[in-house]
Amino acid sequence: MTGRKTAPREDAKTPAYSAPALEKGIDVIELLGTEPSGLSIGEMATRMGRSISELFRVVVVLDRRGWLHKDPASDRYRVTYKLLEVAHRATPAQELTHVAGPHMHALAARVEQSCHLVVINGSQGLVVLRQESPGQTGFAVRLGTSVDLASSCSGHVLLAFSGDVERAALLDGAKGGATLRSRLDRVRAQGHESIPSARMAGVSDISCPVFGFDGQVVAALTIPFLEAIDGAPHCTQAEALEALKATAASISTALGWYDRGAEDFVPTLSVAAPTKKRRAVGG
Repeated sequence: MTGRKTAPREDAKTPAYSAPALEKGIDVIELLGTEPSGLSIGEMATRMGRSISELFRVVVVLDRRGWLHKDPASDRYRVTYKLLEVAHRATPAQELTHVAGPHMHALAARVEQSCHLVVINGSQGLVVLRQESPGQTGFAVRLGTSVDLASSCSGHVLLAFSGDVERAALLDGAKGGATLRSRLDRVRAQGHESIPSARMAGVSDISCPVFGFDGQVVAALTIPFLEAIDGAPHCTQAEALEALKATAASISTALGWYDRGAEDFVPTLSVAAPTKKRRAVGG
């Protein structure tokens, strides 16, 4: 009896299968993910060390399927929000953004500042939802922006309220060491973070945690606060922080969270009172 031959494997647990076209497609998306202004096929080929003919069909298919967009004026390709859209449908981010949207809209209208929602994505933060200021001027972070956890306001909140094991893994190799850990302890104690923006001068970021039904932090709700100097009455940063805290708590409650430290908390259901039967009246 002869056994069927199988391809040799480097690791018995992870077979070394090969899908060249798929790998080239992923390489293209990952490369363009670091190039907001886009690249031509020739530029992609040079960066990847491949020939134009190797990439042409892959790029055309990705463009046809909506993963890439070609600028007809420059022939440069950029990634679209398709990847973010798919990620939303496949992860809890869809429910989170669906619930948070109306609350963030109300917050932006109340404080006349933009706000955005950041979740942990691997070793980085990711902006999954934003709401622009309804005022005449404002500053907003672009949807899909990657956020450094160790240096950003949102990152500090996500790290501070993460579990010990997850935080240790995320902080592995991060700059700051003991100073950063001390800062995270402070953020956890005060329930929010407030620091100058790590990206833009003149912007003060304030951020609060959003919790899921299991009590774990699921996102950071952040306002990149701009102080108006036109002399007109505006919401102060302290007032914006209070509104931010209330909104983060409202989103958390809508996701099913409650304060497990509150001893007097008793879940209740609204149940209509049974209809009383009419007593028969004899005639």
